[in-house]
Amino acid sequence: MKKLAIIDWGIGGISIYKLVKEELGVPVTYFSDTGATPYGKMTRPELVARLDGVVGFLKNRGVSHLVIGCNAASTAIPFLADQGIRIEGMIDNAIAASIRFRPTKLAVIGGRRTVLSRVYKNGFAAHGLKISQRIAQPLSGLIESGDISSDDLRVEAKKILDPIRNCSHVLLACTHYPAITPVLREFVSARTEFIDPAGALVKKISKWKMDTDGADEFLTSGDLNAMKHSAKLAFGVEIGSIAKTNF
Repeated sequence: MKKLAIIDWGIGGISIYKLVKEELGVPVTYFSDTGATPYGKMTRPELVARLDGVVGFLKNRGVSHLVIGCNAASTAIPFLADQGIRIEGMIDNAIAASIRFRPTKLAVIGGRRTVLSRVYKNGFAAHGLKISQRIAQPLSGLIESGDISSDDLRVEAKKILDPIRNCSHVLLACTHYPAITPVLREFVSARTEFIDPAGALVKKISKWKMDTDGADEFLTSGDLNAMKHSAKLAFGVEIGSIAKTNF
């Protein structure tokens, strides 16, 4: 049995889930960890311990292949224990996807941990690319609540994007942000392109041999109704049954 799971702190990874269903058509176990402290606010030891626990929990449910959709959580992948599960994260795929665009002036917007970790700055430097970075944490929180078009969202987006509005490309280093690309476009040059690395990640895992039989499964350590509400508003995904975990 080869079973795929996607984990994220909240609904951001639903953007990856949608693409997996469209491109690969395999059953997915989706785990939203909103009952835990936001991954971007944990210390590295706390984050590693939490993720090791989540991976173990999913392994016990038969998961053999795992996508860590959260960029902040992906920064911890090198420090995770080897539990015999194949794991793919966002960072390497995002860097590879961005390089293929041959950006002349690249900016990255992401959560606080993602930006301050310098994982993208160092990763792009290894390819001879200098980047600008902007912390866009407020956007993630608004999208997580299902907000993809409010005045508050636009105020935050403008504040974040103004200093990088003339970049040739902006990497969306958070799985929430594709939900508001139309809003983000309002505050950058008409020539600016946004890069969503989900496509590169899904193309990479398409080489995995996974079972095609079975039903999707949604799990959360947080609020079931909030997850349903936000997934529908932000990504247009109707989630039927969600199981609450006590993990």
